Amino acid sequence: MTIAHHQIGPCIELDRSLPSALAPISPFVDMLMLLLRKCGCVPPGESDVETALREPLGNAIIRGNHENPRKRVYIRCRCEPDGVSITVKDKGRGFDISRMSDPTAPQNIDSVHGRGIYLVRTFMDEVRFEEGGIVVHMRKSAQAATNNVRKYSLE
Repeated sequence: MTIAHHQIGPCIELDRSLPSALAPISPFVDMLMLLLRKCGCVPPGESDVETALREPLGNAIIRGNHENPRKRVYIRCRCEPDGVSITVKDKGRGFDISRMSDPTAPQNIDSVHGRGIYLVRTFMDEVRFEEGGIVVHMRKSAQAATNNVRKYSLE
């Protein structure tokens, strides 16, 4: 982990890899979210980033790496005062994002495919798939996260 102080505030960069198994996802995401909240990149109570991160991690492990113990999933996180950026990369073959069906379309309501990508796109401000789908870049602006917390406030 790298912490750099800029004129506009601190910046944290974290590069990690996880084995291709589901068990490490929750401890890793819990640790990362604690760090992001402590550094002010994600407001307390906001869960969009956490939910969005769990989806590509699970997809990378199950669909990308096929839970192969010789393969790893790579995560890069950058936290700045204006938001958080996360990249997840697997060692799989990728997929064609243009071939994914809309999970909200009436004919796809019973399908289990495409819901994770839909959630990621719903919860994050920017989402890009690169290298044939083996890399997903996600970004959530601090302003959007703050507005989202107020939006769901019980006050």
